Amino acid sequence: MPILLFDGHCNLCNAWVQFIVKRDSSSTIRFASLQSGAGRRLLEEHKIDENYIESLVFFEEGSFSVSSNAALRTLSYLDGWQKHLIFLTVVPRSLRDLVYRFIAKNRYKWFGRREQCMVPTAELSKRFLPD
Repeated sequence: MPILLFDGHCNLCNAWVQFIVKRDSSSTIRFASLQSGAGRRLLEEHKIDENYIESLVFFEEGSFSVSSNAALRTLSYLDGWQKHLIFLTVVPRSLRDLVYRFIAKNRYKWFGRREQCMVPTAELSKRFLPD
């Protein structure tokens, strides 16, 4: 079961989760915010700094990916044309991550920040890991 950790305070990250939910008709991907108890436990289990909020973290089959790799791995599970963007892995990771970090660094300024983590709807809460 793939799991995506995201910054629950980030409006862009919350929009990313909504984007995924609409395009993952088999409800394969589960979610947790990086700030949640479940998110912190996963970070600890995989020895990732618990204060790490600069990136998405995508867990699948016993491994994890971050930054641009996490975004591309997530897209590979979707129904539409977006899954084919996995071909972007041919672009050197250093270049992809440079663009990713630029957006991540400016995400609050450009898209805003919530004081409270996203509260999923009743339907969506089934896809979130329990705290």
